[in-house]
Amino acid sequence: MKKIMLGALLLLSVSTISFAQRIRKVEGNPAEIGKETKMNIVFTYDHMSVGKFNKEEEYIQSKKAEYNKKESGKGDKWEESWKGDRTSRFEPNFIDLFMKNTSFVVGNYPEAKYTMIVNTSRTEPGYNIYISKKNAEIDLEIKFIETATKRTVAEYVVKNAPGRTFGGYDYDTGLRIEESYATAGKHFGKELRGDLK
Repeated sequence: MKKIMLGALLLLSVSTISFAQRIRKVEGNPAEIGKETKMNIVFTYDHMSVGKFNKEEEYIQSKKAEYNKKESGKGDKWEESWKGDRTSRFEPNFIDLFMKNTSFVVGNYPEAKYTMIVNTSRTEPGYNIYISKKNAEIDLEIKFIETATKRTVAEYVVKNAPGRTFGGYDYDTGLRIEESYATAGKHFGKELRGDLK
């Protein structure tokens, strides 16, 4: 009985994760990019809000001051990690899961005919303080452009891509956000694959 209940709870949490994330095509038709196998990818963080802060810089200054007050230099190290996680954790996870769910190879290919621009417009870092937790979430604006002309081919938005780990050991902010990018990459890849059929 316990195994059945545990299985049901796990299934419910997986379906909740899938349901919470929304992917919508804003404009265009991605059909023409389906003829390609390799695509350039660029990540941006323009006009990104973080948690209750409308501007990322306000969030960084607040957290940095908070950590430096507790221990000199800790806030500066946190800021390095906050920005460094993008290229070392977030972006590779998005790329990996996106490629596993599409036929595209994406990376630093500036000579490719098309470029995929992934802009993070919102980050909710979430928290886990043992007795209470909130999952991370990100919102993305994804645009496919013709590299040479900058012409927009298609544009999508991804809302509320959740970041959490099963087992609840996601005390590290970076780990929670990393999972958000992995979730977004996986589900957006599936959505795009469906649109290209």
